Amino acid sequence: MDVSAPPLLELRQITFAYAGAARPVLDGMEFQFRPGDRMGLYGPNGSGKTTMLHVIMGLLKPTSGDILFSGAPCRTEKDFEHVRRSIGLLLQNADDQLFNPTVLDDVAFGPLNLGLSTDDARNRAMETMAFLGLSGFEDRLTHRLSGGEKKLVSLAGVLAMQPKALLLDEPTNGLDPETRDRIIAILNNLDTSLIVISHDWDFLDQTTRTFLTIEHGRLLREEGHVFHSHLHSHRLGDHPHRHQP
Repeated sequence: MDVSAPPLLELRQITFAYAGAARPVLDGMEFQFRPGDRMGLYGPNGSGKTTMLHVIMGLLKPTSGDILFSGAPCRTEKDFEHVRRSIGLLLQNADDQLFNPTVLDDVAFGPLNLGLSTDDARNRAMETMAFLGLSGFEDRLTHRLSGGEKKLVSLAGVLAMQPKALLLDEPTNGLDPETRDRIIAILNNLDTSLIVISHDWDFLDQTTRTFLTIEHGRLLREEGHVFHSHLHSHRLGDHPHRHQP
């Protein structure tokens, strides 16, 4: 991470509340995301992790506060088009991301939207699929893929746009160990900046360097946190917690 570089993305005093909610899920959130950052974001369901990514991408509009991309404020849909061309979002559910009939069509869709010719978009898609070990999947029907294959194809569609940064929402959720390990290897072979939401702390430890959580609508950096695996038989086993020495 180059701390002297201006933030790629910045959130200033962002507040967001869902209609009818008793309190905002994001409440005065401050955040800077710089080139080279690889951040793991974890915490209980409902704490605002996915909401934060959707606000960054302009899929949700904050109640108040400012979103800046490369120093410029993002307020209109056109502003967020620039964000979406530079930052790739991998949704938690791959079925929400796949909508073309064949794998090649799906992976080439993003490059086509960037303005590449049909041939160049197909070549970009083929290269990306080869990088992810998906060669030979070109004519496979997306709705007939396994869960792990859908996740890899979704990731290929994001990577084919050659984004400056990736936002990944639970990328290993429901995956078999082999596909999970493939995604770890893929991410570790990328120079791309990352924000990864995951309950899989071992996955975060292997793919990210900075660990964040959300409490009371604000981001907290976990300094000196050590991720580890062990068996639990107490009520905190499924939530971030600390053990006293």
